[in-house]
Amino acid sequence: MSTDPGYTSDEMMTVAAARALRDGAVCFVGIGLPSTAANLARRTHAPDLVLVYESGTIGAKPDRLPLSIGDGVLADTAVSVVGVPEIFNYWLQPGRIDVGFLGAAQLDRFGNINTTVIGGDYRHPGVRLPGAGGAPEIAASCREVVVVVRQTKRSFVERVDFVTSFGFGSGPGEREALGLTGAGPQLVITDLGVLRPDPDSRELVLTALHPGVDPATARERTGWDLRVADDLGRGEPPTDDELTVLRALTAR
Repeated sequence: MSTDPGYTSDEMMTVAAARALRDGAVCFVGIGLPSTAANLARRTHAPDLVLVYESGTIGAKPDRLPLSIGDGVLADTAVSVVGVPEIFNYWLQPGRIDVGFLGAAQLDRFGNINTTVIGGDYRHPGVRLPGAGGAPEIAASCREVVVVVRQTKRSFVERVDFVTSFGFGSGPGEREALGLTGAGPQLVITDLGVLRPDPDSRELVLTALHPGVDPATARERTGWDLRVADDLGRGEPPTDDELTVLRALTAR
């Protein structure tokens, strides 16, 4: 008897991330997995989702996945194109963006994100990553942040090697002390399940698993002692429609 569910773990993660976006929300989208999930949401249950990209495109409706924030398809299909300073000064920093959608190279137990360097120090790293872009401002100012990242011990670490985008620092009160206006990372979606911050400690807690995944696997792929919710949920597998739309998007 075949145990193949008919979809990959990456497809399950992308579908779960798309489902987290509500219709009509204004979403600041990062390139990569966040962009795939956001465009899937717009093509399925959230046709009025407003996609905002760092390059200054507002209400973009690309007919394929953009290769970068500078991809011409974003400007060609946008409701409006404004300057980058306006995106940050008028839209992002005053809190006009509902959801910031980010990826991560490293993520720690308090939702801090590293996309800058791994190993060594900033000037002499083991690996130099693409860097911050607009992610620090997104993490600071969006009303809430959703992070999409594959869950491994290399990506889920006790403490990030460099804080590119601030989550909850070392725990409660640190965002407020820094004057950050956004609520911070409220949802982390991986290829294994879903994590949310504990309302008191701000530590990420596993609250749901994707179909076919057990808690032991999630713990094994986490670089800290992962807390698991007592009422651990179980996500629904992708529908045929979601898979059809997603595969058409990623095939181009």
